[in-house]
Amino acid sequence: MKNIISFVLLVCASATYAAGPETVASANRALWPELIDSPTAFDKASRAEMLVFAEVLSQVSMQNAETLKSQLRIKKVNLASVEKIRNKLAGQLLKNWQVAVCDNDAVFCPKITSSQDMVAAGIGLAAKLPENYRAWHSNAKLFHKNYANELIRLAALFPAVTSEIDSFSAIERDGSELPDRQFVLTFDDGPTNKGGNTDALLPLLQKAKLNATFYMLGERLQARLQQTDAAVLSDSFQGQCVALHGWEHQSHAKWDKWQESIEKTNALVKKTFPSQYSAWFRPPYGQRKADSEGFFKKQNLQVGLWNIDSQDWNNHVSGDMAAQRVFTLMLLWRHGVVLFHDVHPKALVAVPWLLEKTNNTGVVWKSCQSY
Repeated sequence: MKNIISFVLLVCASATYAAGPETVASANRALWPELIDSPTAFDKASRAEMLVFAEVLSQVSMQNAETLKSQLRIKKVNLASVEKIRNKLAGQLLKNWQVAVCDNDAVFCPKITSSQDMVAAGIGLAAKLPENYRAWHSNAKLFHKNYANELIRLAALFPAVTSEIDSFSAIERDGSELPDRQFVLTFDDGPTNKGGNTDALLPLLQKAKLNATFYMLGERLQARLQQTDAAVLSDSFQGQCVALHGWEHQSHAKWDKWQESIEKTNALVKKTFPSQYSAWFRPPYGQRKADSEGFFKKQNLQVGLWNIDSQDWNNHVSGDMAAQRVFTLMLLWRHGVVLFHDVHPKALVAVPWLLEKTNNTGVVWKSCQSY
């Protein structure tokens, strides 16, 4: 009986912490009727995604509190947070539009000087589309509706349930400060046991001359060190960056031992990876205390959030779905930190696909050391 009660409490706690979307946005890139094989082609597809998202974001975020509660299946809505995030996202879209080179395409290159212009252009897009873009547009509308719901749900819950949707201080970074077309790869929750997904991912990155930041859980690193000598493990991460994800994967906004979790993990990561250590902490679920800036400064740590979530942890998302979702969000946001998990095999499918898809498009996978 005790075990059953513990299991129920664990499930309830996980549901509270994760605050995950009921429906995950999923894209079908095969419906875009042109090859994305150059910077110009990337910009055209980018502008197309921005127009659709601008329209949908306006529709979703302008709902009243009662409608949002019902639509997003949540009990409380912070309308001030929703407005703040809507304005932040709309402002970012406008900046992105201004750097996406226009080739004078009549459909995807309307004159836009304000967020209102972008919404209006998004609304009018369907009437201008050639026939071969209509299947893409239908899929894009559904993708961006679900994606907007994901973001507005996080905004509506913030800061009662903290997440990557907003920051508390300058020590928190989510990738939105990166230059255009620059992206950083990150992987959470590892390392896996010897011979697991982490070990399969590392040579893939090294072969592609890519590096990433691995946000490790202290208890999993400790378990791995029972299987692999520390020097051997460190050597396998040559060229990568290793940071901390806390000792256990639980909310650091709810846990009374959150400081101990960070300090203990920090010490173990530093000791194990003297050459690869990176002074970053990524809070599980993106959840951390609003007043934790002073603690992180004393620990000389920055907080690493993200703005492109692959959702590869979700049982309903395959590796191919994660890849197509990430690429669509790369077109939309044009720069940022991409979140994967090396404890799941989906990155082994998604990362090679993304590398091939972004080849010759001007996309730069930024070195984790230089971030």
